[in-house]
Amino acid sequence: MSESVQQMIYCRACGQQMHVSAAACPNCGAVQTPASATDKRILPAMLLCFFFGFLGVHRFYVGKIGTGILQILTLGGFGLWALIAFTDSDGHKITEWT
Repeated sequence: MSESVQQMIYCRACGQQMHVSAAACPNCGAVQTPASATDKRILPAMLLCFFFGFLGVHRFYVGKIGTGILQILTLGGFGLWALIAFTDSDGHKITEWT
C-alpha cells in the first residue's frame, strides 16, 4: 500500500476520503477534530451535573450509559462520583467549555 493511501481518513460529516493532516474537509468544509479529542463540552456537562447529577444525566450526555444507570440506582453514587475524574465514553478528557 502506498504512503499516500495510508494517510487518508474519512470526513466525519460527509464520509468522503481526505488526507489525515487536513483541518477541514475539502469536499464539505466540515472542521475535523483530532481522533484524540472529544466533541463534548464542559459547560453542558457541568449544568446537567448541577441540576440532575443525582440522576446521572451528565453521564448519559458524554456517552457513559453504564455509569449513568448506576448513578440513577444509587441516587448519584452517594456523592462519591463527584470525586472521579470526568472523561467521555472514549476516555478523552473534556477540555473545551462551549
